[in-house]
Amino acid sequence: MSKKTTQQWIAGSAVTAASALILTACGSGGAVNDASDGLLMWTLEVQPDRLEVQQEVLARFTEATGTEVELVPVEQDQVAQLIASSALAGELPDLVAAATLGSIRSFESEGYLNHDIAGDVISALGADTFTEASLELTEADGEHLAVPTDAWAQILVYRTDLFEAAGLEAPTTYDALLTAAETLTQGDQFGITLATDPSGTFTQETFESVALGDSCQLVSDEREVTFGSSECTTAVDLYTELGSKYSPAGTQTVESTRASYFSGQSAMIMWSTFLLDELAGLRNDAAPTCDECNSNTWLAENSAIVPLITGPDAGDDAGSFGEITSFAATSAASPEETTALIEFLMTDGYVDWLGMAPEGKMPVRHGETADSTEYLDAWAALETGVDTRASLGSIYSEETIATLLDVTENIARWALPQGQGDILGPFNAQLPVAKSLSEATSGSIDAATAQQDIVDAITEIAAE
Repeated sequence: MSKKTTQQWIAGSAVTAASALILTACGSGGAVNDASDGLLMWTLEVQPDRLEVQQEVLARFTEATGTEVELVPVEQDQVAQLIASSALAGELPDLVAAATLGSIRSFESEGYLNHDIAGDVISALGADTFTEASLELTEADGEHLAVPTDAWAQILVYRTDLFEAAGLEAPTTYDALLTAAETLTQGDQFGITLATDPSGTFTQETFESVALGDSCQLVSDEREVTFGSSECTTAVDLYTELGSKYSPAGTQTVESTRASYFSGQSAMIMWSTFLLDELAGLRNDAAPTCDECNSNTWLAENSAIVPLITGPDAGDDAGSFGEITSFAATSAASPEETTALIEFLMTDGYVDWLGMAPEGKMPVRHGETADSTEYLDAWAALETGVDTRASLGSIYSEETIATLLDVTENIARWALPQGQGDILGPFNAQLPVAKSLSEATSGSIDAATAQQDIVDAITEIAAE
């Protein structure tokens, strides 16, 4: 595949064209790529503006090292099929950028990853310069599977003005959250708008965030289903009560939850950190419309975030749902050149990488040394937004910025720490949690029945 062809494709063709090029590649399976022709890097960051940033960073790498890098955009929902086909053809890329936790586990199960490169890079950069959570979620059996780059997380956003007026404490615990939701549900206002869409991963992710805060887990290290635990009972009971009593009736989706908070209908929502630019009025088609929103930034200035809501049974494994993306060196990677490329992207090119979407690319590497914070400081100054651009640090308070930067320390996930990541594919496809909680919050079934239905579904998935 020529670099000229790839550059032309990036300029104006479709992802399917790149797919065809990859699928028709030939070579010997399992062979290490010949770095004399440069490196091949797939990226899951496929938006045109993000491709432009990546091309600029890679051009700087080529200028510094003499190694050319061919960049091929690949859509997230196509990467599994394409990497399998490329492996059969002996044409694996050297590096996959922005690989999700699920993709990393899938690549690992098929033998597509080079652990040595990941381990060497993290060792060279310093494991103590990464957040502990990012390394834990990208490890297996004591080995680094990939190099974590950035993260987003599910957070609770709440109206500080309403909380102060009602004398409420920040909703950092189950009890405080429930008290606030009950207190602030009055008249036309709801205490919270909670995701209840049975067909949406958003509902499942929102509940996972709540459940992880009470150390509710899906399965054990031995693959035993643990969702019937008392910790999970507490989480299901809370979600059902919040959704049925203190949240608007009907199916609540990604869009409706955001609209409810932006219009002033609800005092709290749970959303991802991708909300931050919209909350600040930087996107015209999703701007705050509340009666008090007399300026674009009013709602942002009167909102605060909670990165972790802890339950009464929270243990050391308590956390909040989030996604960590990584640079994944493949089993065919040219070792020396691929190692150099990842190190460059995590140093000289790191701030530019984060700058592609700061609200959804929070740094999991804080600086060049264990005690440094240059990447955290740089992140707060990066501009974000769609129709209007501004830095998060110029809009949000120092306290909120500090809380946001702590978000990456609290990221957790079901099944991955237990080594059972293979169940997540069918689990997310079938959405048993979203379906059962939708029924529970609508009053069709009670919380106990919802929990048992989820246990039954997980048991079947784990057995298969």
